[in-house]
Amino acid sequence: MKTFCGRANPTTGAIEWLEEDENYDYHQEIARSRYADMLHDKDRNTKYYQGIRAAVSRVKERGEKAVVLDIGTGTGLLSMMAAAAGADFCYAVEVFKPMANAAVKIVGKNGFHDRIKVINKHSTEVTVGPDGDMKCRANILVTELFDTELIGEGALPSYEHAHKHLVQEGCEAVPHRATVYGQLVESKRMWSWNKLFPVRVESEDGEKIIVSPPEMENCPGVPSVCDIQLNQVPSSDFTILSDVVTMFSVDFSKPVTSASTCYTVQLEPVKSGKAQIVLSWWDIDMDPSGKINCTMAPYWVKPTSALQWRDHWMQCVYFLPNEEPVVQGEKVCLTACRDEYSLWYKLQKAREEEENKADVRVESPVCRCQAHLLWNRPRFGELNDQNRTDQYIKALIKVLKMDSVCLCISDGSLLPMLAHYLGAKQLFKANNLEDKIKIIEARPESLTSSHLEDKKISVLVGEPFFTTSLLPWHNLYFWYARTAVSSHLTSDVTVLPQAASLHMMIVEFQDLWRIRSPCGICEGFDVQTMDDMISNSLNFRESKEAEPHPLWEYPCKSLSDPQEVLTFDFRKTVPQHCLRTEGSVTLLRKGRSHGAVLWVEYHLVPGISINTGLVQISNEKGNCEWNPHCKQAVYFFSSVIESETLTDLPSVVTYAINFDAKTGEIAMDFKL
Repeated sequence: MKTFCGRANPTTGAIEWLEEDENYDYHQEIARSRYADMLHDKDRNTKYYQGIRAAVSRVKERGEKAVVLDIGTGTGLLSMMAAAAGADFCYAVEVFKPMANAAVKIVGKNGFHDRIKVINKHSTEVTVGPDGDMKCRANILVTELFDTELIGEGALPSYEHAHKHLVQEGCEAVPHRATVYGQLVESKRMWSWNKLFPVRVESEDGEKIIVSPPEMENCPGVPSVCDIQLNQVPSSDFTILSDVVTMFSVDFSKPVTSASTCYTVQLEPVKSGKAQIVLSWWDIDMDPSGKINCTMAPYWVKPTSALQWRDHWMQCVYFLPNEEPVVQGEKVCLTACRDEYSLWYKLQKAREEEENKADVRVESPVCRCQAHLLWNRPRFGELNDQNRTDQYIKALIKVLKMDSVCLCISDGSLLPMLAHYLGAKQLFKANNLEDKIKIIEARPESLTSSHLEDKKISVLVGEPFFTTSLLPWHNLYFWYARTAVSSHLTSDVTVLPQAASLHMMIVEFQDLWRIRSPCGICEGFDVQTMDDMISNSLNFRESKEAEPHPLWEYPCKSLSDPQEVLTFDFRKTVPQHCLRTEGSVTLLRKGRSHGAVLWVEYHLVPGISINTGLVQISNEKGNCEWNPHCKQAVYFFSSVIESETLTDLPSVVTYAINFDAKTGEIAMDFKL
């Protein structure tokens, strides 16, 4: 059966109706899932297996039958571990139907169909009794319902319900407990992901400073977690202000409550500074004694342990509502608040205990300035990059005249203010520009002469940046918008940027390849069915697609030189025909060719460009440094997806890249 799906095309801006297979959504979900990453997480899998074996042993030693409830079973891996450890019966609950079907096949293939029952329901809908999904309550509760924030996937309500309805009192739980840790730091880099810094503009009249309005300055932001690979942030980017503190623990073997609550810890700063950020992570003890421990601690906390790379659990950056000065040795109170699904933090000076108790009810932060809803964290970082801003200023100085009539097409951009300060004829209250800059609430194709007060546009500018863009070339929407407003432009209009170019490089990833690599055998269990399922979903589209990743978080080395493959001339309208290129790339370094990375450069004016991808290849080994504010496009080669072992390392990669001007999509094909 086919179904029509409406979607906004991020590159052309058009609403398109596409005929999709009824399984399209599920294929997308599987293809972009992190199942492979979890199955490759050796540390997680080993610790779970040890914890499950120990729990089954404890139940057997009491002379009881071991009945296991596994919530969120996925591939059925943890249930198979329990069955192999001697559990008498396992109920494996999985709400996602395609995944539950796969679990049935995997369980059968491994010979456990008589001891594992897969239940395709949400755990809160599972029934117990002679005619229920489960014949009796379980005495061992096994789950893996955690995300980087621990509770973001609804672990607490699931545990709360399970203890009330599905497991026995005093049951064993794997994991047994989770503990959340926090550490206070000062970091200009991370704070720049949350607040707009003053922007300096050097013009003929001297230096002007664009400041954010008070409502933006004092806004607490949004409560959504900023989860990153903290192990890729160098220690020079932050100053530690406190020791690591335990914020709270959850014992999963006892009844759990999901009701909102706060936890306050008194701490003594080890250094004076501006407290801006709480860095946070968690660990899980698989057994009551805490001997089997799986931790997300970053490199400066446990530098001795070999860090296990994983992408499904990272570390958290929480922004305090405001910058708070702290003094070494002067106690402060750090409060972690949570609801069912999220956490947020508040810092207060240590006062009398009673006063504190009255003050800990902290409301979930709500963005009042709209900026945190419009700009994500990398976008804040980009707008705060003064070097980047200076490139736009240099370019605008070259193109603006006293009588320039300027139209800016970009989302939430500061370019109109830069243009105004640099002398264009024609936002924010704090900068008293309401009468100088007109905000037009219309789509480019709906623009009329009256919107423009019957003036013709002499300078068309864009960063370009659009909130709907996921892949680097989605910002080519600027080109389509430029084409739509052609009739409103002067014959000698200046377009900035004047062009864009698509660049490509072949790389070997240190770890990122694992998210797409088949697992085959995991802890002795055959999970090939899952590999096949991911592979089928990746091949569901006629051509495989590139996917966006912030590569500053994922180390890789270049195997080839970067190469320009396509150019887009914004001085002209979008062509009617496709842009196509074919060629080959010579591999200069030995290594596994995991994939191609693609990015876009914007040529503002001759000699001034903005690069969204490779900053530099930093040494002879080929280690790469990437623009930290943008996601790059990664196209994984089939050798990663099919885990081919290439006996001869290729010396050349051939490519064919096609830009479809009608749809704005880029299709690509590579051959090793």
